[in-house]
Amino acid sequence: MKYQSLLSPILNFLHCETPNGWIEAARRPENLPLLLTDHLVCELKAAQTGMWLIRRYVADKESGDALLALLRPYEAFVHEAQEVPEELFRQSAFTRKILPKNGSAYGQDLVDKMVLLIKEELHHFSQVLEIMQARQIPYRKITASRYAKSMIREVRTHDPATLIDKLICGAYIEARSCERFAKLAPFLDDELNRFYVSLLRSEARHYQDYLTLAEQIAGGDISERVAFFGQLEAELIRSPDTEFRFHSGVPVA
Repeated sequence: MKYQSLLSPILNFLHCETPNGWIEAARRPENLPLLLTDHLVCELKAAQTGMWLIRRYVADKESGDALLALLRPYEAFVHEAQEVPEELFRQSAFTRKILPKNGSAYGQDLVDKMVLLIKEELHHFSQVLEIMQARQIPYRKITASRYAKSMIREVRTHDPATLIDKLICGAYIEARSCERFAKLAPFLDDELNRFYVSLLRSEARHYQDYLTLAEQIAGGDISERVAFFGQLEAELIRSPDTEFRFHSGVPVA
């Protein structure tokens, strides 16, 4: 596989590779609208996760409200079927300095990493939407896969454990996205191949940023929780799944 130096840490982190059954379903032309639609929604969810972490744990109210306003047009398009605002076709120009709450040892690091993640995920959202529109693939609401919610269900309910677990889940979601982009890209047309390959570096960095923050905030060994979520994530990826989505398991007919 190409980009081995980039992917090697991710493949070591994940407990399994994507099964060929998922690749076979994902490469079918008739599944492309569903694949791109779910990819689009996943980019928004990734940005929302970054926003939630900043607002919940480190941001002052003004900064949090500014982040809410930044995401509002994207959410309106996905959830309320509103027309596409022009700003969705421009990279986020969010430049406001977000001020961490006083006394947060990890606040500025979390802000820096998540603001970059939000900007990149919203830019990717716009790129996917442009591809869909160029191919005359209309956006339609779809149900979410079991993947993320099955992991979030196992997150502990007291802080800082909640934050640590959510960061570990974020690391697995980003790592899996990177692995699937790389594995699927060779089976797609030239435009999508180039696009998915172009996403690898940022997805790999997002995975590492999540994991670094989890280790920093825990201030100790997190290998047990990393292994726990790794096993759960692999079970979701390897097991049969009645729905085909970007992060689904092996599709069943």
